[in-house]
Amino acid sequence: MHNKTFVAVAVGLGLIGLSACGSTDTKSSADSKTVTLVSHDSWRISKNVLKDFEQRTGYKVRNLQDGDAGQAVNKAILTKDNPQGDVFFGVDNTLLSRALDNGLFQPYTAKGLDKAGAAYQLDQDKHRVTPVDYGDICVNYDKAYFSKHQLTPPQSFADLAKPEYKNLLVTENAATSSPGLGFLLGSAAQFGDDGWQDYWKKLKANGVKVVDGWEQAYYQEFSGSSEGKKAGGDRPLVVSYASSPPAEVIYAKKRPSTAPTGVSYGTCFRQIEFAGLLSNAQNPKGAKAFIDFLVSKEFQEDMPLNMFVYPVVEGAKVPAEFTEYGKAAEHPETMAPGKIAANRDQWVKSWTSLVLK
Repeated sequence: MHNKTFVAVAVGLGLIGLSACGSTDTKSSADSKTVTLVSHDSWRISKNVLKDFEQRTGYKVRNLQDGDAGQAVNKAILTKDNPQGDVFFGVDNTLLSRALDNGLFQPYTAKGLDKAGAAYQLDQDKHRVTPVDYGDICVNYDKAYFSKHQLTPPQSFADLAKPEYKNLLVTENAATSSPGLGFLLGSAAQFGDDGWQDYWKKLKANGVKVVDGWEQAYYQEFSGSSEGKKAGGDRPLVVSYASSPPAEVIYAKKRPSTAPTGVSYGTCFRQIEFAGLLSNAQNPKGAKAFIDFLVSKEFQEDMPLNMFVYPVVEGAKVPAEFTEYGKAAEHPETMAPGKIAANRDQWVKSWTSLVLK
């Protein structure tokens, strides 16, 4: 999840140029024993879990990683008539309408889908996509900074505009970053169609810093991350994920007793990721078997520590580190895909004009 920054929100915004050629690997899925998965660069799976699927089904999985989430979605749309693969993983609710409106997927009801929470099934009437995971885009804070300055961390969107948090927040560009876009949508859900722009005017006046993507924000600007400390980051507030504190613990050279960062749970926006059977897929049978696998308990329980996201299948166990050092938001902001579709591009244009100029 942490690497899902992307170069552009939309082809329609004219922010990027994409090639329709894709990977240089020319092996075809016409070989019925091969299933080609197209994904963003954050796709991860344990070798033994993938091997189990391949041995059990007889299919060999080939993965084409097509950059960040937005770039991968846009490229898949451009190549939909002659797709690079059979299954696409990584379209989330912020871009779902674009994929569906462009006919990227064909309907398929996955075996085991009934065990996925209804709140994650955003296309349940047509089943063109299958929910696989979710995560929460939230402001993270540097515990040491707030302890040293005897300052209570912000708890809500509104708090971030208060004078005591002036020049403390770094966020990602909503036009170039998935968490940046999610944070914008979260503010729109919180303050409404008529209120979010005034909110961002206040954030701008309060010294919010905007950078291109998550890696720059988290690893260079944020004082609470291990890499940010090395880089001299001086912003103790960053837009990241609810699963970032567990990652700080798990990847620490010496595991700390508590996470060095915390989550401001009143600033969260729920992000849901989906997989779909690509239209014109050469191996639809194998693709369906793989989509079934994505909602199996085996994969769902393997997924959190590989991609730092949460399972959507009821009963799938979450690693102890997730519950001990960080948890999913109980009341995140959400937005219907139709509302996102109707407003996303214009909101991004308005945000860019308001915040960056």
